[in-house]
Amino acid sequence: MNKTVTAIEEEARKLSPTARLELVDAILGSLDETDPEMDRLWSREAEDRLAAYRRGELKAVPLDEVLAKYRTP
Repeated sequence: MNKTVTAIEEEARKLSPTARLELVDAILGSLDETDPEMDRLWSREAEDRLAAYRRGELKAVPLDEVLAKYRTP
């Protein structure tokens, strides 16, 4: 990584989990082009996870628990 990226990463690590998620969302949203291969891979991953859930191999986590994990006090 170059010095600028390293400095940004160090500052980002100081943010709350919620703020870091917002930053990630903003950075990802700034990418103009979508990668069809990446879209295909994520689609496959989602399908695989859903199938595993339906087979009882994965447990769902209630949304409230997920949100509570990333809330700042």
